[in-house]
Amino acid sequence: MLQQGQKRRHSRRRALQALYQWELAEGDVQDIDAQFLATQDMSKADVGYFQALLHDVAATLSEIDAELQPCLDRDLARLDPIERNILRIAAHELRARPDIPYRVIINEAVELTKSFGAEQGHKYVNGVLDALAQQLRAHEMASPINAGR
Repeated sequence: MLQQGQKRRHSRRRALQALYQWELAEGDVQDIDAQFLATQDMSKADVGYFQALLHDVAATLSEIDAELQPCLDRDLARLDPIERNILRIAAHELRARPDIPYRVIINEAVELTKSFGAEQGHKYVNGVLDALAQQLRAHEMASPINAGR
């Protein structure tokens, strides 16, 4: 049986694929959700977490993009769509999931980028998310537990 962290990892992968499809096809989030549940192997994923990521990122896209933009060295629209959606998932988690440590969120995004993004894209994603975490999770980053980072 998979642990919660492993199930979330699979949920993030599926959410990335679904958001990529949503963005490129300009489809309906509900339809993409239903399609993924019907056609993708979701046995390793936390389906509820997948759905929350997909729907919450889509619903708060403009807010997420507005928070990401100051951390970027170019317009968000110019980023590779895979990396753009990885950043959106991680930004959402940084904003809405204080129960998940920022280091875990950044690490998961870096690993997703290594799997699906451009060759050195993980370095860019790491830098952007580190800057965003400093804004959204400054208190957590300043805690004594994180002093040795």
